[in-house]
Amino acid sequence: MTGALGEWSDFNVAMAGASAALAGLVIVAASVNIDKIIRAGTLTARLGAAIAALVLALVASALGLVPRLDLTWYGIILLVCAVAAGMFAVHAMRVLIRDNDPEQRARGAKAVLGFLPVAGYLAAGVALIAGSPVGLVLTAVGCLLAVVAAIVMSWVVLVEVLR
Repeated sequence: MTGALGEWSDFNVAMAGASAALAGLVIVAASVNIDKIIRAGTLTARLGAAIAALVLALVASALGLVPRLDLTWYGIILLVCAVAAGMFAVHAMRVLIRDNDPEQRARGAKAVLGFLPVAGYLAAGVALIAGSPVGLVLTAVGCLLAVVAAIVMSWVVLVEVLR
């Protein structure tokens, strides 16, 4: 692998493995209380957004390892994938806003958390399409935001389901 994307191969290998492992762990952890999670619409939506963020990080990292992938095409694919993951974040936000449970505090923060990785990847895609190598740094930021946001959202879901 050569070129600017090749310089990120170690990062992409690490993040592809980490995001895949985390996605699997989140799914297994959620399966323990899946009946309670399914009954609570907000938890299901937020867990879906968390898994979508991890899948976005996995796909972006794996694509970053494709030999001779043009940065413009990489940016286009990142945009498409970010929009797809963003639909899960939008759905989670809509469910949170509609929820009338007074126990649901910090709705805005919960909703924004799902958009952070998507925003990072959207910015990365735009920068790469524009020919800016800063897009690769933004891709890394999006990836790290996806992992952190997914861990936080998953933890909150797994704790809230037992309340």
